[in-house]
Amino acid sequence: MDKLLYFIEPEKHDSKTLKSLLESHKEIKFVSLVAVDLGNNHTDEKIPINVMLSDIEEFLKNGVQTDGSSVYLPEIAELNDAKVDIIPDLNVKWFIDYNYNFIDADTNLPTGTLLIPSFLKHRDKLIGSRSVLKSAVDNFKKQILNILNNNASLLDELNIQSYNDIDQVLLTTATELEFWVQTPGDKAEFEHLSTSQNLKEQYWKRTVGPVRSAMEKSLIMLNKYGYEAEMGHKEVGGIPSSLTKDGKFTHIMEQLEIDWKYSNAMQTSDNELFAKEIIKDIFVSYGLDVTFLAKPIEGVAGSGEHTHVGVAVKLKDGSMRNLFTPSDMKKYFMSSIGWGSLMGLLKNYEVINPFITSTNDALNRLKPGFEAPVCIVSSIGHEVETLSRNRTILAGLIRDFNNPLATRFEVRVPNPTTNTYLATASIYQAMLDGIKAIAKSGKSNKELEKEFSKSAGEEGFYLEKDRAYRSEYDVFEHYTEEERNRLFGIPPATVWENISNLDKYHEKLKVLLDNDVFTEKIIASYKSSILMQWTTELKNRIIPSNIELVRECKKVHDIDYATDLDVVNWEKVNQLRYYLMKDSLNHKSLFTRIREGIDNKDYNLVSDLQIEMNDKITLLKKLYANYKRNLFNIY
Repeated sequence: MDKLLYFIEPEKHDSKTLKSLLESHKEIKFVSLVAVDLGNNHTDEKIPINVMLSDIEEFLKNGVQTDGSSVYLPEIAELNDAKVDIIPDLNVKWFIDYNYNFIDADTNLPTGTLLIPSFLKHRDKLIGSRSVLKSAVDNFKKQILNILNNNASLLDELNIQSYNDIDQVLLTTATELEFWVQTPGDKAEFEHLSTSQNLKEQYWKRTVGPVRSAMEKSLIMLNKYGYEAEMGHKEVGGIPSSLTKDGKFTHIMEQLEIDWKYSNAMQTSDNELFAKEIIKDIFVSYGLDVTFLAKPIEGVAGSGEHTHVGVAVKLKDGSMRNLFTPSDMKKYFMSSIGWGSLMGLLKNYEVINPFITSTNDALNRLKPGFEAPVCIVSSIGHEVETLSRNRTILAGLIRDFNNPLATRFEVRVPNPTTNTYLATASIYQAMLDGIKAIAKSGKSNKELEKEFSKSAGEEGFYLEKDRAYRSEYDVFEHYTEEERNRLFGIPPATVWENISNLDKYHEKLKVLLDNDVFTEKIIASYKSSILMQWTTELKNRIIPSNIELVRECKKVHDIDYATDLDVVNWEKVNQLRYYLMKDSLNHKSLFTRIREGIDNKDYNLVSDLQIEMNDKITLLKKLYANYKRNLFNIY
């Protein structure tokens, strides 16, 4: 396998080098142009490699044409105007995806497919997730250079002698991928999972059996693809597996995390997309299911994907300056540009969140009690001289006194289903808004710290008067829910509540629209896509799943051994079952009312009823568990 080619660097994407490289690797039989629509769906096709090689310059320039059926772009590529081109991106790394179950007879090597991250083009305009991120990166670099050119004080703070010393701006990001693995078909009892989680029995513990083998192989394989894997470990969720008498592990259900080195914004997003495929293929080869859902098991820790963002400049002498690092790390938490970036992120978060938390599954993760952030609040540390980390906040400052280049923000809200391209684009647009505000204000570093640390009700030059933005406390323990909502805003409870913020916060939406990074058409298409996903899943997956749960809650007590408490407990369960599911001539069940609301496009009603349904289903599970707990025998 040492003969295999795993990736092709951007500097080798010229037609001559590519042709020579691909012709020397006969095991690469196909090419696939991988584009990502606004709904976070990516394309995968098998184009014979000879099609690419027959006219490689044309292929690299114009890619392939489609009728738009491979991507979902509502209100852009409609049925009567569906021509979409998929154009190769020559500026990122390309990967080779190998099918280890199909050995090529000529080379005796696995059959490979060259994966080329690509842009979508409609009516000669780039659309889709990757193009939005490209526009955001270009816009940020252009505007930050302009800000630095016109603000000598910011250059002085960064120890840059002259604007002309700057060579280029570098936007760096990194993601931490969490996921669940399990033996296919096995289900663990909720109580076992919850108890193991509370006792921290799995957190960073030693992996065993096929999980260990799959994780170790994943780390090795990621390195072959140039990811520079940094760590793999167990997360908080899961239960110990069982060993059968014939030496096989079974009843595997564990939560894992795998991390790799940061890169530029676009490459990080591409890396995450392909890493999921690599990891899933490896775990499946060991007979394990993998899910990247944010909340695959209700009531147990969900999977996050903490996203780290940073900004630096490279000077013409080759040295680097982190734009978030202050002149004196023992005197200031961060630079003025850092303060502006964090302020912009938090102030505008209501229009960022729709691009981070866009599914029913993702909203299920963001609930108090599972270390998942729900409040628009940040932590920068208790004291300048002492480093600390607060895991209960939305975004936090990360510093390293021994490495000034490591200063960055960790955004803790994203999950494995987040569209990293759009999320990163919206984050950088919001950060830029804050940077422009602090540059215009002319305020000192300490004045910016005071602004960021203000109390709710206190006027600020940029931040909203009625909000607080900093807390060094555990926000779930220190504040009541009412206090959190008053200080940090009410978090959205449904997908509808979240995407409605794109209409509710007009001024904040302008931040995303700045310089056409997000356009009105892109926003409208995204909203349509997410709305379709929300209602379709709610009607055709969530309600049917809940119906099965209602049907599983059966009367199981023996009347001869039942007590009056058993009868009362069952009646509570049964009444709730009827309310949720059973229609009559003069009463419609909750499930029916939700379905009718979707059909009538009454989304405010659907959102309210979904919240009620979630609460009732949680109550049903609790009541039924209490009912069974008092029974000797279950028939």
